[in-house]
Amino acid sequence: MAADTVQKGAFGESIAHAYLLEQGYSVLEKNFRAEHGEIDIIAKKDKTLVFAEVKARTDDKRGFPAEAVNPRKQHKLRQTAQIYIDTSGVGGFEDVRFDVLEVNLCSMEVSHLTDAF
Repeated sequence: MAADTVQKGAFGESIAHAYLLEQGYSVLEKNFRAEHGEIDIIAKKDKTLVFAEVKARTDDKRGFPAEAVNPRKQHKLRQTAQIYIDTSGVGGFEDVRFDVLEVNLCSMEVSHLTDAF
């Protein structure tokens, strides 16, 4: 992965992180890694645990960012989320949700797709 891509991704994640805080979420973890993959942001709001995948783009030439979260990626995210739940000691959540945050790096706008899959 090119350094430029990594930098764009990190910048997009920082924008998404700030957005979630503004929306009243508490961020529990960033860039949680396990054997199956990585979850960009793990947050909570009320009694919901949220696993968020961040997709940042400067344009839509390759499609909408959320389209990159294909069934294979969703499977990896679910596996990684289960490892987090099993090992972190978090509890007391009534709901678990997978969200996608699309970040437009030109306009700095965030599109938040709740319960995306």
